[in-house]
Amino acid sequence: MSAAMPEPTPAAPSDDLEQKVVGALKKIYDPEIPVNIHDLGLIYSVNVADGGAVQVTMTLTAPACPVAGTLPGEVERAVRSVDGVSEAKVELVWDPPWNPGMMSKMARVMLGM
Repeated sequence: MSAAMPEPTPAAPSDDLEQKVVGALKKIYDPEIPVNIHDLGLIYSVNVADGGAVQVTMTLTAPACPVAGTLPGEVERAVRSVDGVSEAKVELVWDPPWNPGMMSKMARVMLGM
């Protein structure tokens, strides 16, 4: 008698939505560094609540970054454009401060680091 294989568990709707949001974020590039903001390590968290409300916590490479006034709005618009998102909020934080170690391995390779 063989044990029945467990049924695969479908991904929770919030997991699917989170992946779609991350995909949208990966289309936004830092204007000074040719790497998307997700792989650059500027996105600290993406939280999806029931009903499609999304909270993104992010930072910038430096407080005096030239896009400090525009990039959070661009991120919010990109998140809102994802099908299934009912609300989007972007929080810009400075702690912990960004550093190059936060970049993905792919980003470091692209930048020759």
